[in-house]
Amino acid sequence: MDKQALLKAVVKAAEDKLAQDIVVLNLQGIALFADYFVICHGNSELQVQAISKAIKEEAEKQGVEAKMTEGYEQARWVLIDLGEIVVHVFHKEEREYYNLEKLWVDATRVEVGGH
Repeated sequence: MDKQALLKAVVKAAEDKLAQDIVVLNLQGIALFADYFVICHGNSELQVQAISKAIKEEAEKQGVEAKMTEGYEQARWVLIDLGEIVVHVFHKEEREYYNLEKLWVDATRVEVGGH
C-alpha cells in the first residue's frame, strides 16, 4: 500500500471520529523507526478509544495490520504502530503534558486530507 494513501486514510478515520488538532509530522531523515507521526487527541477516554479503533480498522481495510497497539485500555495515550506511520491518539490532558510536537520540533508538518 502506498504510504501517502495510508496516511490520508488514517487522518480521515481520525477526522470521522472528531479527533481534535490532527497534526502530521514528517520524520524522514530525522528518525529511523518511522516516516510519519500522526498526532491527535480526544476529549474523553471513550473518544480516544473510538478514534483508535477507527484508525486500526481503516488501516486493516487498506491492507495494513498494526504491528503494535499500546494504551488502548487506559485510553490516555494510545500508540498505534503501522510501520512507516506511527499514530499517537492522546487524551487532551496527556497531549498537553507530553507535547510531542515540541519534542519533534525538527520535523516538518504535512498537510493531509481535509484537516
